[in-house]
Amino acid sequence: MRTAQVLGSVVVLLVCAGEAAAQGPAPARPAPAAPAAADKPGAAPADVAKPGEDYVIGTDDLLTVSFWREKELSTDVVVRPDGKITLPLINDVYAAGLTPDQLREKVLTEAARYLEDPSPTVVVKQINSRKVFITGEVFKPGPYALTAPTSVLQLIAMAGGLQEFAQKKDIMILRMEAGRQIAFTFDYSSVSKRKKLQQNIFLKPGDTIVVP
Repeated sequence: MRTAQVLGSVVVLLVCAGEAAAQGPAPARPAPAAPAAADKPGAAPADVAKPGEDYVIGTDDLLTVSFWREKELSTDVVVRPDGKITLPLINDVYAAGLTPDQLREKVLTEAARYLEDPSPTVVVKQINSRKVFITGEVFKPGPYALTAPTSVLQLIAMAGGLQEFAQKKDIMILRMEAGRQIAFTFDYSSVSKRKKLQQNIFLKPGDTIVVP
């Protein structure tokens, strides 16, 4: 009797093994996908521009144009009011409206007519084209270079502050947008008391602050 039970168990095991073989190996579980670079902590998205790489050169900017192995052609040059710079051997080249990389490519093309395998580098040494203006009842009116993010309150401080008879509540910021001039109001008295802080906007090149 026991021998029959054992033989029966062996038959069942063989049948189960045959069915498993017929079904083939179990599908392997897919390995977890590696996280994308942008999902990793601290990774910057691919379309984030590096600081300064999209700066557009303007009039009065001071540039350094240097050539490897051609030191006599390397020079510091100011962008003229007509938007051009003058380089040794190459002469006039348009610079205004271009990024440093675009100007480098332009200089490379021009220099290749006279030099074998030129390797120019263009660096903005001093930003002078991005200017804002302040006029009226401040101690130091005039143009100021916009070399860093600057608010209305900061520019007033740079201009030495308001004079005694300045109309603190009626200050205006004039700006050109889409070919038309628009005006923003600035209440110095309120902003200095931490009120109406939304009026303390960051300035754009060409803005003029009028302190009546």
